[in-house]
Amino acid sequence: MSTRNDEPERASRPFDAQRDGFVLGEGAGLVVIESLAHALARGATPIAEVLGGALTADAFHISAPEPTGRGQSRAMTGALRNSGVAPDEIDYIVAHGTSTPLNDVTETRAIKAAYGAHARKVAISSPKSMIGHLVGAAGIASALAAIGAIRDQVIPPTANLHTPDPECDLDYVPLTARPAKVDTVAVHGFGFGGQNAVAIFRRLTD
Repeated sequence: MSTRNDEPERASRPFDAQRDGFVLGEGAGLVVIESLAHALARGATPIAEVLGGALTADAFHISAPEPTGRGQSRAMTGALRNSGVAPDEIDYIVAHGTSTPLNDVTETRAIKAAYGAHARKVAISSPKSMIGHLVGAAGIASALAAIGAIRDQVIPPTANLHTPDPECDLDYVPLTARPAKVDTVAVHGFGFGGQNAVAIFRRLTD
């Protein structure tokens, strides 16, 4: 965990060279997942659809990620395959981005392995930079960030990313939100014990 107690508002800094650990947050979220027919029948206005996802487990360590990111990368490629989506169709990645020295480098390696050349073109950011790590609610917070980006056509930033780590050299949308075309989003969630989950959302069109 971060020990930046003198500047708590700057303590969560995913992908930054000066990050020193994650910050616990508190929160909850809710999404309604239902069939399109059911949503329309009750007069709802659907925002996005869940295309698919994938789970892997590498069981490398109780808290540290496997350094090569192979398990995470397999979850990413599995989710793309399960969803019928090519890497270059992803407009935005909601990163796990915990602000720990190990996670952020490993996630960067995994994204490069899974997305190939598109890794350097896709926008990526971490909600944990603004709300901390909600632990059990972290996945729903990331899903809501994805759905909000699709709804508003705006990619949220990675806060506190002032000095990018040279090993985290992708487009992590530093400091400022970015208007963009956002149709398809991948959401990363990597848990203790080597649990890796990726889900893919797409804007619902007529």
